[in-house]
Amino acid sequence: MTYEEKLEQYYTKSSPWLEGIQQLRAVINDTELTEEWKWNFPCYTIQGRNVIGVGNFKNHFGVWFFQGVFLKDSKKLLRNAQDGKTKAMRSLHYESIEDIDITILKEYLLEAIQNAKDGKEVKPDRSKKEIIIPVELESAFAKAGTLQTAFEALTPSKQREYAEHIGRAKQETTRLRRLEKCIPMILEGIGLNDKYKNC
Repeated sequence: MTYEEKLEQYYTKSSPWLEGIQQLRAVINDTELTEEWKWNFPCYTIQGRNVIGVGNFKNHFGVWFFQGVFLKDSKKLLRNAQDGKTKAMRSLHYESIEDIDITILKEYLLEAIQNAKDGKEVKPDRSKKEIIIPVELESAFAKAGTLQTAFEALTPSKQREYAEHIGRAKQETTRLRRLEKCIPMILEGIGLNDKYKNC
């Protein structure tokens, strides 16, 4: 399947948020961003730089900005998955199509595009391996602060183990299934045992 076919499937597959993500796509495609397919999600780039992605989840949909930390966010709408740990990425969450304010969305998009053109980017700390939180886990944090607190209490190696285990699955259904199995262990403060790695 080509990436164009994957994009069309993503934006036409039955979902409670179908109309919402289609509206996001229309607004985004009215900018100079290039639509691509990365990490099993629509990703939008300019001059080879990742600018935004679109997410369609169980309880919400939205746009995440790879370098959202540089946005002015005058409306205070952006979310950080892990305060103090997620350095660059920020997201706009929607729970209904009525939540989308096209004027505000365009404002944030245009600023993000200009920031990318200006080369604004949080450089990863090469002295230690960065923990990349999968969007499914970020979404779970947004719904349950206790989960995020429990995750942050884990050692960095345990955090990385969970993040990589959930995030490396190619299919969204698999990532969500892994997340569901991992949540009780995270809440208990234990690490990921080998017997769960092939779930």
